[in-house]
Amino acid sequence: MKKTAAVCLALMMFLLFTAGCSQERTAGSAGETELTFWTFNGLHEQFYQEMAKEWNQKYPERKIKLNTVVYPYGQMHDNLSVSLIAGEGLPDIADVELSRFSNFLKGKDIPLADLTPLIEKDRDKFVEARLALYSKNGKLYGLDTHVGTTVMFYNMDIMKKAGVDPASIKTWEDYRLAGKKVREIAGKPMGTVETNDSATFLSMISQQGSGYFSKNGKLILNNKTNIDTLNDLKDMVNDKTLLPAPGGGHHSEEYYGFMNQGGAASVLMPIWYMGRFIDYMPDLKGKMAIYPMPAWKKGRDRSAGLGGTATVVPKQAEHLKLAKEFLGFAKGSKEGNIKLWTVLGFDPLRWDVWDSKELKEKNKYTDFFRNGTSIFSTLLEVKDEINPIYLHEDFSKAADLVVRQVLFDALKTQEKTPKEALDEAAQQLEK
Repeated sequence: MKKTAAVCLALMMFLLFTAGCSQERTAGSAGETELTFWTFNGLHEQFYQEMAKEWNQKYPERKIKLNTVVYPYGQMHDNLSVSLIAGEGLPDIADVELSRFSNFLKGKDIPLADLTPLIEKDRDKFVEARLALYSKNGKLYGLDTHVGTTVMFYNMDIMKKAGVDPASIKTWEDYRLAGKKVREIAGKPMGTVETNDSATFLSMISQQGSGYFSKNGKLILNNKTNIDTLNDLKDMVNDKTLLPAPGGGHHSEEYYGFMNQGGAASVLMPIWYMGRFIDYMPDLKGKMAIYPMPAWKKGRDRSAGLGGTATVVPKQAEHLKLAKEFLGFAKGSKEGNIKLWTVLGFDPLRWDVWDSKELKEKNKYTDFFRNGTSIFSTLLEVKDEINPIYLHEDFSKAADLVVRQVLFDALKTQEKTPKEALDEAAQQLEK
């Protein structure tokens, strides 16, 4: 009863809030239709405002005015959940971050519009793994902001000192052997592993075709692949190939300071992590180079697709048809995908723009990295080596358990074996 009362109170407060907002909403000029966009990332607003200008130039008879509301992360997702339940106060389009997305796919009556028709004509030009990520029962419910192609960033000053050419590192075994030279000659760990975030572990199991759930929704968190991978990570920590990331993850202030001073020879992260180097590790300019991930076996997959924020259209959006068409234009068209790079610095969903002239032009990213002018040549090499990560309504819970318990217990404190840590998490999910 208490829980029901709390939900009702939240609904009432939210409806009062959205009613007030709707009264304050600025109407579009004559001939314009106002679309409301909710996001938790102000940078995404820049992209969509740019695409609204492009839309209005291309379709002057169907102009739109984009009314953007930027909420704090948790508040935005909670507001969206409540408004979908109430059927009122809905935005026309909204961002949903990957770890929260599965919450909107629960049950049979999914409250989001089917976006499959937006990309059907050019589907073979998209990195399919990023479409599968936001799909259920063959229908697409969100369009991502990037592929999140995972690569290895190498500090070339450290690698050169150790006499190791990153191009010679083809497998994880090569990586460990190179790490021994880097440790002995340069006095540095080869890399770092996250213990309170999942990028290292998830990318390494994804490149082997594994994850937390299978395509048909079966829990596979504690399968053999995942246990073996976590054992390998533990071994690399114990033989000093990898150092637990200072601060626990690759987004902490401690980690940025550590890497900025040349703390480790490499870091495994998605390509969008380029921006973190520029913003938080400026002393590494001209030192870092981008290469594919090592494979588990020679000739096998050398990448993964990590992170992401998909844009959705609620089924009950006021301007449903126009909202879907605008979203298809923004994230499905060649023009929009080029803007994902030029405005946001993200690797676009459409791989057929990766060799376009706009993506070859110099900018702050190409200038920062030693092999920056060949960024997309590297990505094109591995575009077909990115496996889908399958969402499930318990994906958020699984991800939280991995971050909060599994990695900490198996890698940081090592109080549990990888098998024990994964088995325990799986048992909690099955309750």
